[in-house]
Amino acid sequence: MKQIRIVLWLALIAAFAAFIAMNAETARVNFWPYGAGYLHFDWPVGFVALVFFLAGFVPPWAAGRLRRWRLKRRIATLESSLVTQAGTYPPTDAASDAAQPDIHS
Repeated sequence: MKQIRIVLWLALIAAFAAFIAMNAETARVNFWPYGAGYLHFDWPVGFVALVFFLAGFVPPWAAGRLRRWRLKRRIATLESSLVTQAGTYPPTDAASDAAQPDIHS
């Protein structure tokens, strides 16, 4: 599965690099009304695409990583509490009978 993911990422990077190479012209990007006009930048089209791709990709990716980290931490906490609780209970009757040898035979 990891190899497939690597191949897909490499294909995405190659396609994006080809897109940037084919679209090297600059484009005016208007961001926000600023005084009498707009706050604008003249950037290459590929850079604009990269910026907006990352603006849409990074927040959900970061939220997913944070959710995974919280769940792993919660699982570790629950597992450690189970280990500490398992040591505090006395053995059951079935376990204590199995531990003692049968002397009546």
